[in-house]
Amino acid sequence: IYLLPLDAKQVDMLGQAELARYRALESWLPDPSLADPNPGRSANVPKDQLAFLKAYESREAEMIDFLKTNHLVTLPPYLGRFEIRQLPEAFKPTSPGGFMNPPGVYDKDDSGFYFIPTYNPQSKNFYIRAAIEDPRPILGHEGIPGHFLQLSIANHLPDEIRRQHGDGVFVEGWALYGEEMLMRTGLYPVNSASQGQVLRLARYRAARIGVDVNLHTGKWTFDQAVNYFMEAGGLDRESATGEAAGAAANPSQKITYMVGKWQIMRLLGKYRDKQGANFRLGQFHDDLIRNGSLPLSIVEWILLDDSSSLDAALK
Repeated sequence: IYLLPLDAKQVDMLGQAELARYRALESWLPDPSLADPNPGRSANVPKDQLAFLKAYESREAEMIDFLKTNHLVTLPPYLGRFEIRQLPEAFKPTSPGGFMNPPGVYDKDDSGFYFIPTYNPQSKNFYIRAAIEDPRPILGHEGIPGHFLQLSIANHLPDEIRRQHGDGVFVEGWALYGEEMLMRTGLYPVNSASQGQVLRLARYRAARIGVDVNLHTGKWTFDQAVNYFMEAGGLDRESATGEAAGAAANPSQKITYMVGKWQIMRLLGKYRDKQGANFRLGQFHDDLIRNGSLPLSIVEWILLDDSSSLDAALK
């Protein structure tokens, strides 16, 4: 139960609005092709699978330093190691971009893992090409400050219910929010391919809403979903097919990313207004993720003492 302050039509409209926005933002780049990952633009193309894994891991320290220097979020002392591993082939059909395994709630080992696709510099796969050119946008989503950080903090909460509850809208919304937050706070050069990648990542996440809604209401066939990911979302056929398969296998999961990001952005604006001159972005992030993976309408109630979103969800 996501406890969204939106009905089904509003969720669909949000997807359309965000899709239109990010397609337009790509068009504002000095070279719109910067949104299409191109390994040829990379100064360091990995030579093999091992080098590909190491290239991912090598950027993690840089991102942590950026977060600390700019006071964007507090990293707890118990945070474990975040490792990059190769995606097992069995998962490729429904997880073309790989997936992340956080430490378990009761694990004594605080390590987490991100399984990335098999390296192929000639691949047309969006995720592989993006990772070769610059792995940081996706690394930030899956690792720090994204899933790994947020879920590690949730695992250490004293309240058992908050440790156990895993609201997908919060989890994916936070990770997607982090992608653009890092861009807007200056991690990447202005008008760079890295910024273009962030816009394309947001664009196809918005397209996921249309696919999720139309597949599971029976309005679209699987092939229509694939074509939508390609034409509206800007993905290649391999990635689009995997995305559509993932949507078909898990109803409503694909709406969680953009809906969650929208709720966090809305909460951020309200939080800033309430804090006034005392507002600090890093404090907002700490306050947001210290509550575990709760529905964002409940988190808004906790942070702002405002139950209006929760009331709307319960109507």
